[in-house]
Amino acid sequence: MFRFDQPTMKKISSIIFLATFSLGFPFETLAENNPPNYLQDIVPVRDTIPTPSSEQERSAVSGTIKDGNGNPLPGATVQIKGSTTGTISDDSGKYTIDIPADKQDVVLVFSFLGFQTKEVQLGNQTTIDVELVTDEQELDEVVVIGYGTARRADLTGSVAQVNSDELNAFPTSNVIQSLNGRAPGVQVIQNNGAPGGGVSVRIRGANSIQGDNDPLYVIDGFPYSGNPTNLNNSDIASIEILKDASATAIYGSRGANGVVLITTKNGSGAGTVVEFDAAYSMQTLRKKLDLMNGSQYAELMNIQAINDGLEPYFTDAEVSGFGDGTDWQDVIFQQAPIKNTSLSISGGGDNTQFLVGGSMYQQEGIIKGSDYDRYSIRSNVNHKISDKFKVDFNSTLSKLVTARRDSEGGARGASMIGAALVASPLSDPYTADGTINNLADDFPFVSPDLVNPLYFINEQSTVITANVILANAAISYNPVPEITIKISGGIENRDDRTDSYRSRDFINSNGNASVSTSQYVSRLNENTITYADTFNEKHDLNVLAGFTYQDFTTKYLAGSGAGFLSDLYETDNLGAAETPGIPTSGFSNSVLLSYLGRVNYGFDSKYLFTASFRADGSSRYSEGNKWGYFPSGAIAWKVSEEEFMKTQEAISTLKIRTSWGLTGSQAISPYATLNRLFPGYTIFGDELYNFLAPGSTLPGDLKWETTEQFDLGLDLGLWQDRIVVGADYYAKTTDDLLSTVRLPSSFGYTTTIANVGSIENKGVELSLFAQLFSNEFRWSLDGNISFNRNKVLSLNDGQPILTNFINVITVSDNFSIMEEGKPLGQFWGYQEDGYTETGAIKYVDRNNDGEISEEDKTYIGNPNPDFFYGFNSNMSFKGFQLDLFFQGSHGNDIINVSAISSTMDYGQGLNMPEEVLLDHWSPQNTDAKFPKISRNSSARVSDRFVEDGSYLRLKNVLLAYNFPLKNSSGKFLQSLRIYASGQNLLTFTDYSWWDPEVNSKGSDNRLGIDHFSYPIPKSYTIGLNATF
Repeated sequence: MFRFDQPTMKKISSIIFLATFSLGFPFETLAENNPPNYLQDIVPVRDTIPTPSSEQERSAVSGTIKDGNGNPLPGATVQIKGSTTGTISDDSGKYTIDIPADKQDVVLVFSFLGFQTKEVQLGNQTTIDVELVTDEQELDEVVVIGYGTARRADLTGSVAQVNSDELNAFPTSNVIQSLNGRAPGVQVIQNNGAPGGGVSVRIRGANSIQGDNDPLYVIDGFPYSGNPTNLNNSDIASIEILKDASATAIYGSRGANGVVLITTKNGSGAGTVVEFDAAYSMQTLRKKLDLMNGSQYAELMNIQAINDGLEPYFTDAEVSGFGDGTDWQDVIFQQAPIKNTSLSISGGGDNTQFLVGGSMYQQEGIIKGSDYDRYSIRSNVNHKISDKFKVDFNSTLSKLVTARRDSEGGARGASMIGAALVASPLSDPYTADGTINNLADDFPFVSPDLVNPLYFINEQSTVITANVILANAAISYNPVPEITIKISGGIENRDDRTDSYRSRDFINSNGNASVSTSQYVSRLNENTITYADTFNEKHDLNVLAGFTYQDFTTKYLAGSGAGFLSDLYETDNLGAAETPGIPTSGFSNSVLLSYLGRVNYGFDSKYLFTASFRADGSSRYSEGNKWGYFPSGAIAWKVSEEEFMKTQEAISTLKIRTSWGLTGSQAISPYATLNRLFPGYTIFGDELYNFLAPGSTLPGDLKWETTEQFDLGLDLGLWQDRIVVGADYYAKTTDDLLSTVRLPSSFGYTTTIANVGSIENKGVELSLFAQLFSNEFRWSLDGNISFNRNKVLSLNDGQPILTNFINVITVSDNFSIMEEGKPLGQFWGYQEDGYTETGAIKYVDRNNDGEISEEDKTYIGNPNPDFFYGFNSNMSFKGFQLDLFFQGSHGNDIINVSAISSTMDYGQGLNMPEEVLLDHWSPQNTDAKFPKISRNSSARVSDRFVEDGSYLRLKNVLLAYNFPLKNSSGKFLQSLRIYASGQNLLTFTDYSWWDPEVNSKGSDNRLGIDHFSYPIPKSYTIGLNATF
């Protein structure tokens, strides 16, 4: 493989490009006065070429060079090892090279950018066809950073990259789910298994107690609101995750939680290409809970009656005769398909490249009545107007439709899942006449709160429809080769409508309807100027400066009604309601104005320096605090480029880097610093009067939340980077935390928002890549592991904050706490201490006052993991591919709120897990897991409900075959790949409920809560990828 440093490049008279690359880097700068020093696979065209002597005879060797899919590789290099004799392949991948007669034992070296070099012994062969294998290390050379790109070797910050192959390894409704376990320092938690369900992402821990802790998502340069659910996995070329302050400070007040840069695919100038992807998946419930059958349920009801001094409800003969009864898990769960298809057409020429594509994702849920559909159309166009002007345009239009039932949370009959788990197995789903059975009518001991889950499936629905437009256009101007002026503008528009209806047949309902609509619009203008040049062959300088403007507007409108004569209209005629609800509407607007700059300097390709600065002005803050300032700096030393390292062969790459910087967070609503009046109404006499009154929250003089972060990193490559190790240590502190503070009643306000706290996160990230075999049989391993320690440093007046209030059966209490010196979101409750002589639960009297009260509460669990990890094995041989991907978390606790009502709500006729019957207190079993079965038994938030949430999961296994399609350059079908895969096939955990990967509170900063969460399914997939 040809490699030239800058002095060599200076001596080359011209360079010819014979292949088209789509790595996002301006390769045309090679022909300028100061070419880059890192490109490979280039052939110098000398002013004079030595002519062989007439006595020197030559023989020719020819062949074709292709990739692993059978596609020709134009511009690949063929070289005689140990000599300067070489050639390149033509547009069809064909080559011919002359072999001098005096050459003995000739070895040909085949190379191409992004592929592994291959050596072939010539022998007596005159035709050699070669298949080159993709080199992931080479493909990852260029990475996207904020407002630009950089070579990976020249990064001074901590940036993780996930490529398109990893993103498309298995079907997901949300591309962010694909990041789970793929990048160090990035914790991805799937909130639930519902179709279109959300995810929570934490990059190096949680930083805020009032605001969002999810990262900023930037799609093709546009800062996107929330989670990018509008994108299909196949649309994405790569995802870069910016983690340290050196990388994120360029995004200022939105960079404290990290930044996820999403780059979609572009067209190329290598002719028209049609890509088609199709996959079909079948989902099933991963495991069923071991609930009591009919006979066991009847036995438990008898035990409860006897313990409460009542006659048994059933005779022994009846108990034994009931058998299994109704399995309500079978009633609500189903096997459910996923259909995912996408089609794209790309192409163009030297001046124009385009890509147009569409996709359709349709997922039914494993709970009946739930589904999610996404339809999207995408286009990317790049056009070079002249040598100085270029325009780019990209857009995505998406429609998202989510149908769901009230499936999560609640107790007894308040949700579908809760209702199904406690429904009596002695009750039938339907009555004899085919109507839904009212469970409370079956037995006198059954609570009227119990609801047949079929009501949720058949007589209630919520449909959320979202139309999303994301469009961005830019024009670039190069007055001289070293300067690029770029002006861009974009818009994000999201229109949501939620329709909810409970029919007249729903229990205790006369027909209830509600409709809400919202519109979110964000407009963006960015203006940047970049200067890039190299001086005296050793000084590389890149300077960026710019200013941006972005505004955010939200509108909403909601109405409701109850009491309908017919279910005909559902939500289409709220005016037909007997009792109309009070309509509500709202509007908010905010603006963010920013100035930014960055300097990248490299000396002698060894010593690297980066400095950035951003000033953000936000309309959300009060006068004097509207502007926040966010600087950063980083240095790196490429030790492997030093002369004293040239003599050793083991270390191919060694770079040490460190960084420091400030980032921020806007953790308040647009008008939190203003005095606001809220409308209301009151009845005086016989008249209804409207009024305006101050709110209950006193406006505060608020400042930005600011995160200071330090990072020390090491990048190590061994034996030509066949083994690559990455390590980072970070420490970050977030000050001026925004939090709600209670006020004395004399203030006239109940609460205010103030900057009152600080949080610390420290951690270590490790990653490893190893290319074990790289010939015809390829096998690579990669993995990562992350350790983060979170601690609350200070709160308002040192007072703890209780959160996560629960009101389930007899339990009405908070179960989470934030306190100085402790991790964020720890579980808070009572410690159990066995049972009393009558079988009631005893609690530890921590203050020894003889009573159990709030003062006896303590820490009972920590939802933050000790570490989380992922590792992947990738093997391929002769077109076959086998991938195994594992992911897990260790040391995190889960509070199983579901178990409070499902195992402790006695005397209401609820079904329960089988172990309640098998291991409850009795005079003969005083060391039981569960207390005495009696309606007099009660429960508190205690360590009984906290479980170890550690798990190891086989996240995906994939078997694929790439058809060789020999000599297909002139044929219709260029490549074909078929595959079969399985998701979540194995999970190793001690957690007793459906799934340990759970977060009922969604994107809240309090993790590890399971409250009748929609279980994550396992699935099996078949699919194909074809290129035409």
